[in-house]
Amino acid sequence: MNSLIPTLDTALRTLFAPPRASRAFTQPTTLDEHPAELSDIDKTQAGALMRVNHVGEICAQALYSAGALATNNLATKKHFLAAAKEETDHLAWTQTRLQELGARPSLLNPLWYAGAFGLGLIAGKLGDAVSFGFVSETEAQVESHLGNHLDLLPAGDHISRAIVTEMKADEARHGQEARQKMRELGATDLPAPVKAMMAAASKVMTTVAHRI
Repeated sequence: MNSLIPTLDTALRTLFAPPRASRAFTQPTTLDEHPAELSDIDKTQAGALMRVNHVGEICAQALYSAGALATNNLATKKHFLAAAKEETDHLAWTQTRLQELGARPSLLNPLWYAGAFGLGLIAGKLGDAVSFGFVSETEAQVESHLGNHLDLLPAGDHISRAIVTEMKADEARHGQEARQKMRELGATDLPAPVKAMMAAASKVMTTVAHRI
């Protein structure tokens, strides 16, 4: 019960409370005192992409919260909670940027959260090695997805691009940390079919969240 209360609190805060960043992203050096206005088309494109990124951060909170709940290892729990705290910065950055672009978050955020939490919980119940393997593959796919967004974001949207660039660097580090934990536990990568299923699920999520 003591573990369930903070887990529920995390879910409610993630879905319904304004997130607060503990650090600011690095402001783009390409901005001058009077940055160019984005066209309506550019705002729509950037808003859709940042909505997808915001959903990714909703899922990250769910994944790390589930991993922390599932493990009996205190060090693993602390690792997941620390990673979730860093991901809260991403959640705050993307939510603020959505507001600035006049875009809304995904209407399906509770569903995305529940799905990611369920997958994270299953992985966690299979052991810390599997849990870290799941996180490692998730972060690798997210890093690739963010790199793709850097190609798709409007060239003039320096703020969104700066946010995504910093997020990408953080996700790469989180993935490296997960892989290090896997090596310490003597674990191997997830089977190829599992990775393929994760990629397919991610494709569905990003496609739907781009619009809804």
